[in-house]
This record gives sequence, C-alpha cells and structure tokens, in this order.
Amino acid sequence: MAKKKPVHQTSESGVTRRGFLGSVGAGAAAVAAGVSSRAEAVPEITDPADMVGIALTINGQIHRLLVEPRWTLLFVLRERLGITGTKAGCERGECGSCTVLIDNRPRYACLTLAVEAEGTEITTVEGLLEGEELGDVQRAFAEHDAFQCGYCTPGQIMAAEGLLRSNPSPSPAEIRSGMSGNLCRCAAYQHIVNAVADVADRRKRGGGS
Repeated sequence: MAKKKPVHQTSESGVTRRGFLGSVGAGAAAVAAGVSSRAEAVPEITDPADMVGIALTINGQIHRLLVEPRWTLLFVLRERLGITGTKAGCERGECGSCTVLIDNRPRYACLTLAVEAEGTEITTVEGLLEGEELGDVQRAFAEHDAFQCGYCTPGQIMAAEGLLRSNPSPSPAEIRSGMSGNLCRCAAYQHIVNAVADVADRRKRGGGS
C-alpha cells in the first residue's frame, strides 16, 4: 500500500503548506513594521506659524484664541473652550447633534470652520439659559418628554430655537420641515413637534421668551 505524502513535503508546484504559511506571516510582519515605522517617523506636529488668531463671540462673550485653519467650530467649542453642550455625533453633517445658531440661523458646527465663524454671533444651548433657569424651549422639551437618551437634544433645541426665531408661528408641517435636519434615534419626533408648537403658542400669548 502506498504511503501517504507527509504534509511538509514539497508539492509539485515547489511550495509546501508550511512554507507558504511562513512566508505569508513574514510578509504581514514586514508590512506592519513598515507602517509602524512610517507612522512614528512622521509625528503630527503643528507649526505655531500655521496658527491664526481669532475672536469668537459665543453666548455674548468674546473668546480670543489661536486655532488651526482646519479646526471646526465644534472642535473649538468642546476641546478648546470647554463649551460641551454642543454634542459631537456623526461629524459629517448628517445627524444635527452639533447644531448651534450663527447669527440666529441653525448651523452644523461640525461643518463650520472656526475661522468662518469669526465676526458672527454664536449661540449654543448654554446660551438659552435664563440665569440658572432653563429657557422656554428647554423647558418645553422636558415637559413634553421630547427626548429619551437626550444625546441629540441640544441640537434639537437649537434647531427649534432657530426655527422659531425665523418663523414665530410655524404649522406642524413647517415644524417637521424645520427640524428635519436633526435625527433622533429614540424617535421622539411627535413629542418634539408638540414641544415646539407649545413654545410658539406661549410666545404668541406672551408667556415665553
């Protein structure tokens, strides 16, 4: 009876299974080492000469700071100024959690460069507080259960505030359209519409901001 060929024996093509696996492993290690060495050889260091000085007016207060031209307003708010009510979500203009008001209009802070915002009036969710008390939109969201996890809520509130500043008496359809750029994974949409409509009604009757 013919003997079985040992698993390490050279095949007709001249390559053994053990040799093949060994060469693949060595190749992967070499690639990893090359990537690692390149990453270590090119550290991300910002030349101070590339920084620019700007002054941002946020919630009525002027902040003077040095920024890189590529920094977004979202990054500067959270990481450089500690104004963290504005949330980082998708960071590509799809979810709306980073919405702020720039000259009273809702804007995605993740798609706005900090240098672009110089010379404008920036309002974040912190700027809607009335002293230590919640603003009327913030209160309405709480009263109408217009959130669940709450992560998107700051952006929702800023979008609602921007909508009401441009259209004090929106219809339900206009509210849905005005809020359509803000996503809620918890799907509290009807409660959000109810909250915005309530604020509009209160302001019309003189009971809101």
